[in-house]
Amino acid sequence: MRTIILAIFCVLCLGLSLDALSLNGQRTWRANRKEAAAAPRGEKLLKRVRRGWMWNQFFLQEEYTGSDYQYIGKLQSDQDHGNGLVKYVLSGEGAGTIFVIDENNGDLHATRRLDREEKAFYILKATVVNKRTGQKLEPETEFIIKLHDINDNEPHFSQEVYTGTVPERSDIGTSVIQVTATDADDGMYGNSAKLVYSISQGHPYFSVDPNTGVIRTALGPGDMDREQRENYQVVIEAKDMAGQRGGLTGTTMVNITLTDVNDNPPRFTQSIYQFRVPESSKSGTPVGRIRAADKDVGKNAEMYFTIVSGDGLDTFDIFTDKATQEGVITVSKPLDYEKKPSYTVEIQVQNTQIDPRFMSAGSKDMATVRIAVEDEDEPPLFDKDSYLMEVKEDAAVGTALGSVSAIDPDGARSIVKYAIDRRTDMDHLFNVHPENGSVFLLKSLDREEAAWHNISVIAIELHNSRQSSHVSVFIHLLDVNDNAPTFATVYETFVCERTKHPKTLIQTVSAVDADEPSAGHKFFFSLAPEGTYRSNFTIRDNGDSTASILTRRASYSRLQQSMYLVPVVITDGDFPMQSSTGTLTVRVCTCDREGNMELCNAQPLSSAPGLSTGALIAILLCAIILLMIVVLFTALKRQRKQEPLIISKEDVRDNVVSYNDEGGGEEDTQAFDIGALRHPQSTAILEESTKQRRDIIPTDTLLYAPYRQHGSCSSGLLMPPVGVPSRDNGDVCEFINQRVLDNDCNPTAPPYDSLATYAYEGAGSVAESLSSLGSMSSEADQDYQYLSDWGPRFRKLADLYGAEDSDFS
Repeated sequence: MRTIILAIFCVLCLGLSLDALSLNGQRTWRANRKEAAAAPRGEKLLKRVRRGWMWNQFFLQEEYTGSDYQYIGKLQSDQDHGNGLVKYVLSGEGAGTIFVIDENNGDLHATRRLDREEKAFYILKATVVNKRTGQKLEPETEFIIKLHDINDNEPHFSQEVYTGTVPERSDIGTSVIQVTATDADDGMYGNSAKLVYSISQGHPYFSVDPNTGVIRTALGPGDMDREQRENYQVVIEAKDMAGQRGGLTGTTMVNITLTDVNDNPPRFTQSIYQFRVPESSKSGTPVGRIRAADKDVGKNAEMYFTIVSGDGLDTFDIFTDKATQEGVITVSKPLDYEKKPSYTVEIQVQNTQIDPRFMSAGSKDMATVRIAVEDEDEPPLFDKDSYLMEVKEDAAVGTALGSVSAIDPDGARSIVKYAIDRRTDMDHLFNVHPENGSVFLLKSLDREEAAWHNISVIAIELHNSRQSSHVSVFIHLLDVNDNAPTFATVYETFVCERTKHPKTLIQTVSAVDADEPSAGHKFFFSLAPEGTYRSNFTIRDNGDSTASILTRRASYSRLQQSMYLVPVVITDGDFPMQSSTGTLTVRVCTCDREGNMELCNAQPLSSAPGLSTGALIAILLCAIILLMIVVLFTALKRQRKQEPLIISKEDVRDNVVSYNDEGGGEEDTQAFDIGALRHPQSTAILEESTKQRRDIIPTDTLLYAPYRQHGSCSSGLLMPPVGVPSRDNGDVCEFINQRVLDNDCNPTAPPYDSLATYAYEGAGSVAESLSSLGSMSSEADQDYQYLSDWGPRFRKLADLYGAEDSDFS
């Protein structure tokens, strides 16, 4: 009922306001008319335009719910005399659709329900025209229709759900979050858009500022404890009309979380912990885990553990597992059940970060940890981590180098046996006594081959071979002077034929020794006994393990002797003294006035400057290739000009050309030409031109006349065969004997690179010639039975040739 009465009151107030505005418009128009009438004639009024309208703006209430068109107002012109000749015309925003005008009387209506929040005002234009002529009677004038706001929109928050946080144990009034709401109604007209915030859910923990919407804590530090309650849901209301009754309300939800602060120290879950660990556990082996609880979360719950006291302070260690925040106890030193079977330690826990507002620096907790060591069967234990033994390199086989010792650490004290790990002594140089651990030699040693030997000795329990341990034994061989010194390098020098004076230095020599005496090397040099007698050189020991080689005379002859070998005895200074003889090669060379070598013997000095060996070989190969090309070209040219030895066409002979000798090559066919043997006269002219073989050209042929003596063919070497004509036999014998004598009696003939054999096989054969050239063309019957006497291979041939033609028909 009160709401209805309030609405009627608002409508009445709105009507009075409109009437006041209308009267104000009429008064304004009439005042203008009186002012214009009072003005003297002929004077201009201050450029005031005559207004024919009785209004300048209209007001319309939004959200009209009536069934008829809502009346806005009436337009009236001075040109309208009520005779029906005037027509009102409306244009502008919404003209003809939202707003209509009665063209006869100027009544203005709204055709639909309007919302101020969509559009707050409309701009229109109106004029009057003559209905008959259509001429405008008034200039077009603009006016505004404004919508009066009503409270038809409720407040809306910017978020449906807000999330805020505040540290636990905060003071009263600590700001948490600010919420904001807006109202679409007109804030300039009445209280429709004036909002007031209030909290409808969340008491008594939080409060909200009614004007700003800031949410604050409403309880003290003791009541806002995260460990008791962490999350809160707060409902905030925003009410328009300044919170008066009848206003509209909007709500939102705020989720508030208390963040953690470090206000709780860690506490062990139990006061005593007990663990067991095998005595064979290595360093770093985990023993057990202990846990402490902390009501805080995140970094405030991070903690670290320390061992503060106890008999295992140095034997065990503890660290914090970052994932679980547990303390992990580990072994830091080897354990021995026989020495100490149990340990007790005190463990302390505290936070890594401490908030001084809530906890003091002494917020710690303590717990006792008892650790029992479990007995195990352990391998033998050596009394040293490693052993070092020394022995002279000339020690005899079986010499003891030292001993190792190991015991069983268990209470049973089992017997221990020793052995060499042969993987470290592949050559079986050492051995160990299985009972007392004495290490001795199996083979002779040489320090120059290896000065150190590293072996491993194994200790094994007698009754449990799986229990074993190893130890390293380093054996150092001590040096014995058993190597003679030698030259540091191969020395080769030269001496000039004319030296400046005797005792000229030509070379400084030094020595090396494979031995390593403790006092360092000391070498002495002297000439060997075989070199002191009538020696051309002398030696001077410089006293610094070097020696100088000096000349003993001022001149040498390269033609008489081009090279000298100087034996030098090198002796070391250690005991027993060792010595050796080194040879120094000295070549005699021609030198200039400054003593620089100019010419030496054919064998070059290794240290002399010049071309390298590779370059000399390359030059020599090139020279040989060029020489071979020249010789081959000359031989081919001569072969083309040589006439055939067989002049007569009737004297057809078989020429046997042999290429299996090492000299002469393909052109060396003269010694095997049967025609030349048969007709020596035909080759006389050729012999005069060539004299000898191409590879034999003596330079002093005129010094010795060829000794010619007709040899007899009656010797055993040159017996003519039976059945050969005497002329031929004589010619062949004479030719061969002459060649043999020429070669035997010529002392200037160069050495042969091949062996030329002159021998006459004789003529005639049981089988005679098988050549087709000498065979007779006869169809007479022949007897081939003699072939059967030659053996089984010719018997088949005799059968084939001795068969009658009728045998094949």
